[in-house]
Amino acid sequence: MSRPREEDAMALPDFLVVGAPKAGTTALHAALAGHPALHLSAVKEPKFFLTDGAPPTRGGPGDAQTYREHVWRRMEYDALFADAPPGTLRGESTPFYLYDRAAQRRIHKLIPEARLIAVLRDPVERAHSNWTHLWSAGLEPIDDVVRACREEERRIDAGWAAFWHYVRLGRYGEQLEHLYGLFPRDQVLVFRYRELLERPAPTLDRICSFLGVEPGVLTEVPRENVTVHPGRTMRHRVLSRVLRTGVAAGAVLPVDLATRVTTPLERALQRGGPSRRPLTWEQREALIPCFEADLKLLEEVTGEDFGDWLEPKPASGGRVGARPNGQHQARNGRPRSR
Repeated sequence: MSRPREEDAMALPDFLVVGAPKAGTTALHAALAGHPALHLSAVKEPKFFLTDGAPPTRGGPGDAQTYREHVWRRMEYDALFADAPPGTLRGESTPFYLYDRAAQRRIHKLIPEARLIAVLRDPVERAHSNWTHLWSAGLEPIDDVVRACREEERRIDAGWAAFWHYVRLGRYGEQLEHLYGLFPRDQVLVFRYRELLERPAPTLDRICSFLGVEPGVLTEVPRENVTVHPGRTMRHRVLSRVLRTGVAAGAVLPVDLATRVTTPLERALQRGGPSRRPLTWEQREALIPCFEADLKLLEEVTGEDFGDWLEPKPASGGRVGARPNGQHQARNGRPRSR
């Protein structure tokens, strides 16, 4: 295979936020975009490295429409970074890259010098936030996170997309073990989601130092992609069914028209929804065994202690709070607001 031309290489990102989903990557992307030495893609999750060629055309509820929003053509991917000011570092954030082993290999093949940023969240909390996101969007038909997790293997066998893999997405030990087999550790930065919430300024400084840009410029992480938690009401049940019918029909409509059909339904579903409720201990206790073996591997791979992820917590769920005025739940493949 011939070496890529210099102008081709220059269009590619210098760094990637690779994971994990529902671990603050949307907020981190927005925060990093505020650094004058960094250029973040206008599409927050282009998902370019998730496929060789066109993405699938079917899956679980809403998957077909999301697949159509992937930036999978090389010319379109390059265009995300074409207007980067000279001397800036280019980056994008697709949190499924950490989970997807084939994506890791594609990144290594095309940009082996890339720096990779992974944010790890308590996997039980992450699964709950993931489930709440899809429940709030009207796509998840099961009204309990534990029962939804029990359906995971069946859904995977049926070809549902990775965002439905509530448990597997949180098995970071397996994911990092594979990643470290491809990239040297000094090209990978791993930290906890709680650090981003509780110590944003020093955490952002750590990221900037890792990327080789000036620290002390970024001090805050904005509240982005805050999920509401609609109750198990007849209204939710009816609107969800209508929305799932809408996204199924949207799979055969032009993308812009499909979005115009489904977006009002989604916003109506979430309008006035209460803040996301934390996990109960009973739910947490039921899900912890799904991650115990992988947490041991994670500790071996990283040399860090993650034992607190196996314990009860008085408050669980990350940013459980009211959604900021004017904000809507993030959807994959849409340009970030400037």
